[in-house]
Amino acid sequence: MDQTVLMPVRARRNYPLLLGSQFLSAFGDNLLLMIMLGPFLTRFKNGTITAQAQSLANVWYPSLLFVPYVLLAPFSGYLNDRFSKNRWLIGGNAIKLLGAGVTAMNIVSGEWWMAAGYLIVGVGACVYSPAKYGILPEILPTERLVKANGTVELLTLVAILTGNIGGAIAFDRLPLFACYVITVLLYGLSLVLNLFMTRTPSYPTVRYQESAQEFFHNLRQLFAQKRLARVLCGTAMFWVCGAVLKMNFQPWGQQVLRLKTMTQISLLGLWLSLGVMAGSVLAGQLYRVGDLRATRRYAWLLAAGIAFLGSIGWLLDQGLDYPMSLAISLLIVTGLVAGLFLIPLNAALQAESHKDKLGKTIATQNGFENLAMLCGSAIAFLDVKFGFNPSELLLCLAVFVAIAAISLKIPEPTPNESSPIQDQ
Repeated sequence: MDQTVLMPVRARRNYPLLLGSQFLSAFGDNLLLMIMLGPFLTRFKNGTITAQAQSLANVWYPSLLFVPYVLLAPFSGYLNDRFSKNRWLIGGNAIKLLGAGVTAMNIVSGEWWMAAGYLIVGVGACVYSPAKYGILPEILPTERLVKANGTVELLTLVAILTGNIGGAIAFDRLPLFACYVITVLLYGLSLVLNLFMTRTPSYPTVRYQESAQEFFHNLRQLFAQKRLARVLCGTAMFWVCGAVLKMNFQPWGQQVLRLKTMTQISLLGLWLSLGVMAGSVLAGQLYRVGDLRATRRYAWLLAAGIAFLGSIGWLLDQGLDYPMSLAISLLIVTGLVAGLFLIPLNAALQAESHKDKLGKTIATQNGFENLAMLCGSAIAFLDVKFGFNPSELLLCLAVFVAIAAISLKIPEPTPNESSPIQDQ
């Protein structure tokens, strides 16, 4: 059948199934993390673990999700280039389903099952993620791709937020085994939606060695251009901040803000995300594509916002009357600045990369950003190991952002300079 006839059929059948599957899968990832971390809150309240042990758990377990993204990035890219994208949407969810089952074993057999299971979930996410974006050009006409990518991104953000809150509510109100059952059902339903999708093409001529070489070649080409290299470092800095803040929310919320439940703590991420969304919308109104003159200014402001968050503990010691009101306000403002910082960088990276290589550029960006989040995890782990409390960890992060801002003076593009990515 002619491709022009198949495309609308695939769009009608595959696109809504993809959106439903992506939401359930991302929701499940974040719900699972919250029910894994919930017991550490309970143990700290009961006095069976120290504050340092709680902080280390909140760094260690989330970081396991980043490891497969870094180690398997070239391989997952090859799998999705070589085989039908449907196959790896199904495969990713099947691996997550296995990981959730292994994670649940910690109820009876110890925490190492939880670590192993969440690492397996990370492998599933690693192979699922390229497929959810790579399948879009195969099921939608070109004129719908920009809107479709935005829809997938927005849906993922909503799934992250609601998954965190849903996982916290489930942990606070249900037996732990029931929480794991819900996670398994979410992944299972997501997999079923993938099974109903019309199969997309495979490409038997793709070879792993060539695919891996192309991945690393594209990374070198990105860093060969000073402007795009700085842009990529800027987006990576944003995700370092996001990873460390997320890892620190439970110990900071419980030990500093005196929050009592996972539900209350999960709302901290909601306020930060609302600020990021507001900043993203505002950035689109204030700046044209490629205008990065304000990048360092927002980096300094981001460092200041994180530093103020880290100072709330000291203000509490001085008799602060409304810590939550101040925390919520600072989280929203910090998120707003973060959105203003990130969106122009993303837009410049996409606009200044060769249009035919945009998918590989985004894949390279995703891999580098996951490496940055893993580095953020290492920084947080070392800080906690050296005895830093949640407030001091935030102050260290603020110093890191301030130092990084010094090197983020992004040069203007020259009219006669072509991107090395365009010259591939």
